[in-house]
Amino acid sequence: MPVYHYRAIAKNGTVIRNRIEESSKLKLIRKLKSNGYIPILVEQVSYKAKQVQKKKRNIDDLHEIMKNANTTKIGKDKRRTMTLKEKINLSLAKTQKITTKDLTIFTQNFYLLKKANFNNIHALSTLIEGTENYIFRGILEDILAGLEAGENMYVTMEYYSNVFPYIYVNMIKVGELSGSLTTSLGQAVEYLEDTERLNKKLREILVPNIVQFVLLLLMLIVGTIVAIPAIQDVFEELGTKETLPPVTLWFQGVINTFMAYWYIPVIILVAIAGVIISYIRTPKGRYNFDYFKYTAPVFGGLIFSLDFSRLMKAMLLNLNNGMRIQDALTVSKNVVKNNVMISIVETSINNILVGSSWIEPFEQSKLASPMSTEMLKIGMQTDLTEMMGKLVEYMEVEINNQLAKIMKALPQIVYAIVGVVLIFFVLVVLVPCIQVYMGSFLFSSYGLDETDL
Repeated sequence: MPVYHYRAIAKNGTVIRNRIEESSKLKLIRKLKSNGYIPILVEQVSYKAKQVQKKKRNIDDLHEIMKNANTTKIGKDKRRTMTLKEKINLSLAKTQKITTKDLTIFTQNFYLLKKANFNNIHALSTLIEGTENYIFRGILEDILAGLEAGENMYVTMEYYSNVFPYIYVNMIKVGELSGSLTTSLGQAVEYLEDTERLNKKLREILVPNIVQFVLLLLMLIVGTIVAIPAIQDVFEELGTKETLPPVTLWFQGVINTFMAYWYIPVIILVAIAGVIISYIRTPKGRYNFDYFKYTAPVFGGLIFSLDFSRLMKAMLLNLNNGMRIQDALTVSKNVVKNNVMISIVETSINNILVGSSWIEPFEQSKLASPMSTEMLKIGMQTDLTEMMGKLVEYMEVEINNQLAKIMKALPQIVYAIVGVVLIFFVLVVLVPCIQVYMGSFLFSSYGLDETDL
């Protein structure tokens, strides 16, 4: 049986080096991944080398591993001294994370190399040479090993769902199966850039206001716990008849009750969350949750439009490569993860099999806009590929309009919530503090009334 030498990264970031007997390289790679390791290097060694090599061992020292590594350019000559850059990269290797920026740069470069007519193996090998993130480099080398073994890239990417988003993997899958990987990579670049642009806009709106909300809430709670009792002590010492505002006393009672019986609401919340999660994990619960995503206020319409647009783009890609509508639907449904959309597509496929309209399920769902379904109907009577291209353009405009509406409405919603908390903070904490500052309670403490002055 062949003997393979491998290096892999464990879940804690440690690089493991070992030699093992296995029937094939691909089988060893799959075994390593199933055990939670990320393969960096897997190579077969000769039987003669097996006799003269040192006894196999695991090495937990990352520095020693990287000195003897055979990953790309580093360590090809085992006797040479590591450069300062390699030592710095080595010290940071354990804490490296694969970011969206890493994935975007990789996809952009891969797209450019494919446009330059590089084959997949050549393009991936070239990108590995320039990848500085050791974790990501190991994953790319794993994908390259799969390619060399005759697998498609998306097969290996599916193992790394925490790195490659579901939509991204299925875009690559559609491109590889339809023979249009270059176009799919271009779409993947657009998807990553659009996602990052949307996330940036949401962060700009939400993060400052959420920080304000949390700070106000903390000030409200701390003020109720610290400041209000101090004011009450002053009133009691001076014997004043003045009392705190009713809303302050009510909120103080709520806080005191929660502090005394905090475990009860925690248990209730955990129980409710457990019931909801258990329900969502059932087929019916998952479907209803996915339907709620499409019908939710503010974001529901946008989520459906994004999924529908991805589906139409994938179908257009497949139709341009000569696929039948049925086959295009079958392959394209993988670009979405929502069970509602998948069920609509499966119903469309069944309608084709029985000779009915594949557009009808989208129309009956009441989720797609009448404009979208009407354009598909016209396309079936004229040129579906041309009309679907126009539909994709229309969906882009529609998504931008929905984004504009959300970006206009979202700040108002957030400001309203922060405003309510701010008003509550003023009534509960600031009003009693102002009351003490003004000193009106001193009159009643000496048995006087303001009219007596």
